[in-house]
Amino acid sequence: MDPKIVIARRVAALIQPGWLVNLGIGLPSMVANYVPAERQVYFQAENGVIGLGSRPPEGMEDPSLTDAGGGFVTAVPGAASIDSAMSFGLIRGGHLDMTVLGGLQVDEKGHLANWMVPGRMVPGMGGAMDLVAGARQVVVAMVHAAKGEPKIVPECTLPLTAARRVTLIVTEMALIEPTDAGLVLR
Repeated sequence: MDPKIVIARRVAALIQPGWLVNLGIGLPSMVANYVPAERQVYFQAENGVIGLGSRPPEGMEDPSLTDAGGGFVTAVPGAASIDSAMSFGLIRGGHLDMTVLGGLQVDEKGHLANWMVPGRMVPGMGGAMDLVAGARQVVVAMVHAAKGEPKIVPECTLPLTAARRVTLIVTEMALIEPTDAGLVLR
């Protein structure tokens, strides 16, 4: 099975009914595909959509309905679109039960690097710094290794998005909790 599907399913299993959950771009956006509708979870994206659903079938995409990364999504009944100021007020105001973000590196202290690779041009951090500050839980969904290099490291070497904010790392191999005593396998 595709490791990204394994990860998305693992994250989906963690989400409780009634939660408001932000899904980051890339792998995190896959999580909505694996949460049963009857669980009544509210997915949010920084671009102002509350009530994201799963990815639409190919050929059924609505170009006016996208997540923060520009990926096509569906909307659940009762979904709402809000402006950027309201969206970030919701994020910064501590109203998110969880944010699910991708990661380039996470270290044993719960530091996250997810926005810049030296030598590559990137537009900036985006809303990640707000999400890690405002969400009650910060879950990093990422493959365990990239190009043969582990992504869970003793100390991040890439520029940090956040220090000591990751509450859980979910990979295709494990669920790992950063604690004051180090990483704990869950």
